[in-house]
Amino acid sequence: MARTQGSHSGITGPRIRDAALRLFAQHGFAAVSMRQIAREVGVQAGALYNYTPDKQSLLFHLMEGHMTELLASWGDQPGGGDSLSQLEAFTRFHIRFHLQRPDAVFIAYMELRNLSPENFIAIESLRREYENALESILKKGVTEGVLLVPDTKIATLAVIAMLNGVNTWYRDGGRLSLDQVEVIYWEMVRRAMMV
Repeated sequence: MARTQGSHSGITGPRIRDAALRLFAQHGFAAVSMRQIAREVGVQAGALYNYTPDKQSLLFHLMEGHMTELLASWGDQPGGGDSLSQLEAFTRFHIRFHLQRPDAVFIAYMELRNLSPENFIAIESLRREYENALESILKKGVTEGVLLVPDTKIATLAVIAMLNGVNTWYRDGGRLSLDQVEVIYWEMVRRAMMV
């Protein structure tokens, strides 16, 4: 089968992923067809299968890419320091990283239900790895005697849920700068966890 004019694997593959990400975030995975994605990219529907075996694989690779990038970016952050410094670094990192990727964040949380069982297990494992990074900080704080957290797993999920909320309301040029939002959220997290 001939390649669509103007189609190049190094360009078309990323365009397909970008279009799928945008369409899945706007309309939901179940409502988007491969034909819609192809139309958005400007290729024939059959051409998509040169880049992905099916829509499920496309969703999985979008989620996996997001989680892999998240874990790598967190791993690149300077470590060390006491638990409060680490908790502040996590809070600020999470807000900044996720604000730059609203569609990926939306899909990573809202489309889990549409993953096949084996894909769900793989993504859940990556999510757990990220959650474990925060839970380790909280456990360290409890051991140091500076944090009072009766259940570190619940506290981990609560903090991440609270930080994810910034994506739903924050807008550049709004009443608060991103730095101000980070300070306020860090203060809320700190107060919720302190002895």
